[in-house]
Amino acid sequence: NVKRELKMPVQCGIVGLPNVGKSTLVNHLIGQKLNITSRKPQTTRHAILGIRTDEDRQVVFVDTPGQHIDQPRAINRYMNKVAKAAMRDVDLVVFVLDRLKWTKEDELILKRLESSESPVLIAINKTDRLSDKDLLLPHVRDLSARLPKAEFIPISALQGDNLDQLYKLIGDHLPEGEAMFGEDQITDRSTRFVVAEIVREKILRQLGEEVPYAST
Repeated sequence: NVKRELKMPVQCGIVGLPNVGKSTLVNHLIGQKLNITSRKPQTTRHAILGIRTDEDRQVVFVDTPGQHIDQPRAINRYMNKVAKAAMRDVDLVVFVLDRLKWTKEDELILKRLESSESPVLIAINKTDRLSDKDLLLPHVRDLSARLPKAEFIPISALQGDNLDQLYKLIGDHLPEGEAMFGEDQITDRSTRFVVAEIVREKILRQLGEEVPYAST
């Protein structure tokens, strides 16, 4: 176990809609491939912990399933429940948005964050794909009016743009305490679970229709 005093949260929740890049972001922040990714919605089915231990801090990231307004299927209701629980229990929330997009689902998450006592960072992802970055500022102004307590940062999880600054902002909000996990541990999940997820990623990327979802 890590014996020195470290700054750390119990959990740092990464929330947002499907396909906004939450899992890619967590993988880059912990510096290793842990969470599987694909273009298909509902790739992330569980709240998976990703652990990063540095010289003076240990950060526990929670990659949550994408949230939905319509919940006709049991799996959607389950994933919404997992995501809402993570938002309620964490010490810090990182709300990931896809560029300048804003949907009813984003509005739903925003309303949930309004009642959250945890600090909120809003990471505007995929900014490397913006043809006109001057549009970012008015978008941030509009979001600031909706959630004035939040801090905003433009990033590209895929390219690694501004992730060091995001990690610094996360560190600024961490309470002090002892480390929860060993220095070499990157997740609380078993090797069996991680291997099963990697296999599922291959299926999601190569097959279509119902097969990838039934593979779980």
